[in-house]
Order: sequence, then C-alpha cells, then structure tokens
Amino acid sequence: MSLSIQRELTEKTRPPRALFLRWPYGHPLGEPFKAAQQRWVLCEALQALVSMQTPGTILDLPYRWRKPGPWEGGEELRVKS
Repeated sequence: MSLSIQRELTEKTRPPRALFLRWPYGHPLGEPFKAAQQRWVLCEALQALVSMQTPGTILDLPYRWRKPGPWEGGEELRVKS
C-alpha cells in the first residue's frame, strides 16, 4: 500500500495499490500535530489494503488540506476485517 501525494508519479511507478491525497509534499498522513486526522488516514490505508482487489488501483481520497474532515467529529474509522 502506497500513500501518494503526486498522482502522476504514482501512475507511472504503478505500486500494487495506492491511496492518493491532495496534500502538500512531506505530509502523506496529514497535518502536523493532528493525531486524529493522521489516524484516520492510516485506517483508510489499512481498510483499502483489505478491500482493494485489483492490482494497480489508485483510490482518490476526498479529503482536502486544512479543511474539516470526518475525524473532526471525534469518531474513529475502524478497519473492517
């Protein structure tokens, strides 16, 4: 599982599976000191690792840098087995 912040490069390198986030370089898990956001992205990656079946798939996550997200409500994303 790859976390990507540059989609074009990810398409060229073709990792087995990848998540793409429109976030700045150096921050694939999220903003500094935002542990809930970082845990959310990590859980998304683990969930995708379980659910993505087709090699070469790139999943675009809808989150935007410095915008509120589902982690703001205090809920946790749980990995389904």
